Amino acid sequence: MPRSHKDILAGLVFVGFGMAFAVLALGYGIGTTVRMGPGYFPFFLGGALALIGALIVARGVLAGEEGAIGDIPWRAVGLILGAIVVFGLTVRGLGLIPSTFATALMSAFASRRAGVLSAVAVAIGLTVLCVLIFVIALSLRLPLVGNWIRF
Repeated sequence: MPRSHKDILAGLVFVGFGMAFAVLALGYGIGTTVRMGPGYFPFFLGGALALIGALIVARGVLAGEEGAIGDIPWRAVGLILGAIVVFGLTVRGLGLIPSTFATALMSAFASRRAGVLSAVAVAIGLTVLCVLIFVIALSLRLPLVGNWIRF
């Protein structure tokens, strides 16, 4: 029986991450629907992700076509993981604007089709969006420019 190995593998990744989030959320208070605890949203979000993953696995098993997984884009994997690490290491010292810009720029270059102009445009757009959402709309007290940058 032909199966879509891509869908099965992707679905299993979703199931794994969803179950991990749901299990880790059990360490926090789940609460009730009326009085939600800090683990309520991560628990149900992890469960939803695991359910979506299970549906993708089922679709891959029932698929009529067989697809090879193909080569792993190591450049993209490295840039995305590196961007997460860069953000985590620089958000306090550089501030939200420079670290978000650097992270978005690295992530944009993960695509082989991204040019310099489009990557910079994406980074500027995401940086502005993050400032609007987190600093202005949600009123989070995040430094826009950190103490590593002197004026």
